[in-house]
Amino acid sequence: MGTEVSEHDLANVRQLCDQAQLYDYLKSRMNTVAPNLTALVGELVGARLIAHGGSLMNLAKQPGSTVQILGAEKALFRALKTKHATPKYGLIYHASLVGQAAPKMKGKISRSLAAKASLAIRCDALGDGQDNSMGLENRLKLEARLRSLEGKELGRSAGSVKGKPKIEVYDKDRKKGAAGMITPAKTYNASADAVLDQTPKSVGEETVEKKRKIDEEAPATEEKKDKKKKKKSKDVEVAEITNGDATGEKKEKKKKKKEAEAEQNDVQDGEKKKRKRSSEPEEATETPTSKKDKKKKKKKSEE
Repeated sequence: MGTEVSEHDLANVRQLCDQAQLYDYLKSRMNTVAPNLTALVGELVGARLIAHGGSLMNLAKQPGSTVQILGAEKALFRALKTKHATPKYGLIYHASLVGQAAPKMKGKISRSLAAKASLAIRCDALGDGQDNSMGLENRLKLEARLRSLEGKELGRSAGSVKGKPKIEVYDKDRKKGAAGMITPAKTYNASADAVLDQTPKSVGEETVEKKRKIDEEAPATEEKKDKKKKKKSKDVEVAEITNGDATGEKKEKKKKKKEAEAEQNDVQDGEKKKRKRSSEPEEATETPTSKKDKKKKKKKSEE
């Protein structure tokens, strides 16, 4: 202040004036070319999207998922090659709605903003009217969605799941001219408090009834125990009898086997003796005949 203006200062002032004129020119051109997109995203972000796509018609042919990632192609292909998480936003990150959101909500808001922006681009490129009503409506819906998401996060961190406050998504769900919700508040039902006419029993009466029940159940339990003991004794006797019979049968079988083996041995011994007796005389008869034959052979040989 109060000093002379140098040439360097004049050059900077002229540049700022040129930038202001350029911004005004861009604002007016974007409002005429793509009014719905400018209402949603803003002049600068809308112009960058159109410049990146090549033209408004080329941008209208692309889906919302592509509009969301425009400007982050390098990160996308790097993530696909290395199998990491893909980027959530590109040039849309500089929009005012994404800037208002919390860091956790930026991905959700950028996805919904890209979907609405693709609809707005198609309306601007192929529609007849030059009105930005559609863009303004979608912007209001996105702001309401952002508020509802932030409210849900606050409800989760506030307390338990049952104690979460019910937050409506849009303002249309509220009553006109009142702050309350459409759903009425629950009232206390007094008719459900009907009680039967019963006199409460004292502690002494309850104990007496319990003792009576125990005394009545005691003989039944004793009879059951006696029956169990009798059954056990009978089972033991039957088992002893069956064991004795089994042992006796085994002894008899062993005796029979021994007798049969002895008989077989006697028969075999008798047969052996008979064979020996029959073989002895045959040998005796054979010996003299063999001697006579030898003498005859000698005589014949001498003659």
